Amino acid sequence: MVYNKEKEKGAKKMLDSQYKMNLIKIGLKIGYYRKLSGMTQEELAEACELSAGYISQLEGPNSYFCPSLKTLFIIAEVLHIPAYKLLDIED
Repeated sequence: MVYNKEKEKGAKKMLDSQYKMNLIKIGLKIGYYRKLSGMTQEELAEACELSAGYISQLEGPNSYFCPSLKTLFIIAEVLHIPAYKLLDIED
């Protein structure tokens, strides 16, 4: 098998694109469940001991902001949902 650098670059670019889409989906899920619970970004931020700007970055539809797992678990707990719901990007 011959090593094809261009093919590798194409595969990496595709993975990067999918990764970014997954981050956007996670952010949209956070926004969805936040709104479902009747909270504002500021209220969620305060309850999670985060800044409102951080929550805004997470939920931004053009933002590729990657929260830590600890942060996802905290957000899920505050929203009273299982953490997997934030990571279920197939839904």
